[in-house]
Amino acid sequence: MDRRHLTTGLIVAVVAAASFGVSGPFVKPLLASGWSPVAAVALRALVGGVLLAPIALAALRLDLRPVWRARRRVLGMAVVGVAGTQVFYFAAIQHIPVGTAILLEYTAPLLLVAVAWVVSRRRPAAPVLVGSVVAAAGLVLVVSPSGGGALDPLGLLFGLLAMVCCAGYFVIAAQPAGDLPPVALAASGLLVGSALLGLLGLTGLVPFTASADDVVVLGSTVAWWVPMLVVGVVATAVAYATSITASTMLGSRLASFVGLLEVAAAAAWAWVLLGEALTPWQLVGGALIVGGIVAVRSDAGAAPSPTAVADQAVPTPVVELPAPTVVAGRRRR
Repeated sequence: MDRRHLTTGLIVAVVAAASFGVSGPFVKPLLASGWSPVAAVALRALVGGVLLAPIALAALRLDLRPVWRARRRVLGMAVVGVAGTQVFYFAAIQHIPVGTAILLEYTAPLLLVAVAWVVSRRRPAAPVLVGSVVAAAGLVLVVSPSGGGALDPLGLLFGLLAMVCCAGYFVIAAQPAGDLPPVALAASGLLVGSALLGLLGLTGLVPFTASADDVVVLGSTVAWWVPMLVVGVVATAVAYATSITASTMLGSRLASFVGLLEVAAAAAWAWVLLGEALTPWQLVGGALIVGGIVAVRSDAGAAPSPTAVADQAVPTPVVELPAPTVVAGRRRR
């Protein structure tokens, strides 16, 4: 992978993680005022998709055929990356502690490493294994899951499903873009995902409630749409567009490891915006996550392409051509 290309992808991935992490301080007041998680996510995805739509249309030059040709990828992004991850995560926290649910979801990079190991039948390079262990340890320290809640088997199941969806998101985002710009995949995935979540709410299988009451954000009373707009612009439109772009540039494995910074970013935003001070152990955990990313990056820098896993999983057939025959002083093929 070209060093400049790798560096640019890492910068974009860090921007994505920081953008995703800002959602907590602004979504939390909405949930406290009566919004159900699924309703908040559905509207958040709708706002983000609508904001990205004009940019996507410009990138597509008003030609929607690339979106239709990539309809399976768009549907996968909507079902797995937008709806599935969020719904399973929120279902998990209804049964197990939040810290435990986050820890389960963000072990997605380890799942990707394990799947690549099984599919390719090749042990990952030492930097990847070391980086996985170090990043996992850092994640535990940042999240600091409490043992106060019972580990309900149903909650653990939902948490594991959220992890699978999170890993699937990075795989789908890292697929060859073809003629579909990343911003178009983000916009279409968010809009379709919002529609799916709305339909899910209409079935009554999950709570789907909203409130028009004012909320308190950062010590000030504001209309409900103010935090929703912040989340829709920063933590959804910007976050998904940059995350998909980074995954395309870095590949699913490295992008998923950089995505671990979202947990550290959320803690940092809570510190800056809500005054929730970081503990020394959380700072150590953040440093370990960065160390794990650096280790994985050192291996990615030598990788031939972001799709190395797919290349290993599906060997390229070798076609041997017959040697040219020399006839009467000339070559005949």
